Amino acid sequence: MSGHSKWSTIKRKKGMLDARRGALFTRLAREITIAARDGGGDPDVNFRLRLAIERARAENMPKENIERAIKRGTGEDKEGGALEEVMYEGYAPHGVALMIECVTDNRNRTVAEIRHVLTRAGGSLGEVGSVSWQFDRAAYFAFPSSAMDYDSAFELAVEAGADDVTEDEGVIEIIAPVEAFKEIADRLHAANVQPDEAGLRMIPKQEIELSTDETLQVMRVIESLEELDDVQRVYSNLKVSDEALAAIEAA
Repeated sequence: MSGHSKWSTIKRKKGMLDARRGALFTRLAREITIAARDGGGDPDVNFRLRLAIERARAENMPKENIERAIKRGTGEDKEGGALEEVMYEGYAPHGVALMIECVTDNRNRTVAEIRHVLTRAGGSLGEVGSVSWQFDRAAYFAFPSSAMDYDSAFELAVEAGADDVTEDEGVIEIIAPVEAFKEIADRLHAANVQPDEAGLRMIPKQEIELSTDETLQVMRVIESLEELDDVQRVYSNLKVSDEALAAIEAA
């Protein structure tokens, strides 16, 4: 997974990820709304909501935006249509499998936009189950090793039920069963560690490696999908090589 984390870091540095502040706030607000809808509006009880609020605060999202998103989730604010989480499956060029996580108030609009991006790039949208078998759903955390040294992170994570803990270029990643998410999140919170990424994500069972040019082509498709308003995250089974990362960083 480290290649994908480095890719995210490079995009943040280059201002490529959510370059429009409004788009970022929209994604964060939807995360908060869904979390509040599913687990209630109290972040002390609803750990998913707590993490979503912490991410929003880290991005300097205004307090009133956060409060409005919570109220929309709990039903106190009826503004806007009902949001729902949807996962779409498909293929990018060169047979790279994609899982596309969305939050939308209009499925028809969302699926049309995703199909347009994939078709234009030579990919395709798949049926339910056509891609998901290539992924496992898992709890995922990533944070700088400056926040906690590897040995401490390893001990904390393993005691909480993690499957894997790795460190690469100053970033510690924890992968764990879904049911261990809350325990790990609570322990990190108690240790005053604020993850850069924390949530449930799709982990590929096997990754495929392409040439640098082909990798960059696929990553541009993923980036186009991520820019769609309804898309929250895109997961793939693409192995991002050091050569591809170097080419991106140099661009």
